[in-house]
Amino acid sequence: MAEEFDEVLTTIGPRLRALRKQRGATLTALSEATGISVSTLSRLESGSRRPSLELLLPLARAHRVPLDELVGAPETGDPRVHGKPVVAHGMTILPLSHNPGGVQAFKHIVPAGARTDPEPATHEGYEWLYVLSGKLRIVLGKQDTVLRAGEAAEFDTRVPHWFGNGDARPVEFLSLFGPQGERIHIRTKPR
Repeated sequence: MAEEFDEVLTTIGPRLRALRKQRGATLTALSEATGISVSTLSRLESGSRRPSLELLLPLARAHRVPLDELVGAPETGDPRVHGKPVVAHGMTILPLSHNPGGVQAFKHIVPAGARTDPEPATHEGYEWLYVLSGKLRIVLGKQDTVLRAGEAAEFDTRVPHWFGNGDARPVEFLSLFGPQGERIHIRTKPR
């Protein structure tokens, strides 16, 4: 780790010199733009002075580059999230958040023809559902409702509940679940 850190620091000087020359700026002009003395700038570029955040921030601003570019930070890599799906109760569940003990988000995919016999269950918490595609059948207590794409429902999970296909086609929906019974607040404009 210390070797990597030293390697990054030794590449900053040449990078600073190249940026300044690319812009056609002198050490004097850069000093005036940043408030850093000409001698300090010269020592930074030659590598005889270790850069600090107090020196790098004004230099990044003056060169109009992100700090990451000045220090040669590695690229962040693949930005895609590779969640591990779980198959339970005949559906695929993809966790979308990692917030143990707090509100959690999931995407549910119920394949065609699955989950036709309601088996209501109860547990602590509060749930909010939003249908992305297909039709979602929700049995909530004595109510039996079908939601279409774009519709949402919310309920206390202590009420016996079950959800599955609303017809023979697959259904995809999002759910937010608060294990302590947190309620979702939707803000709307007054009419």
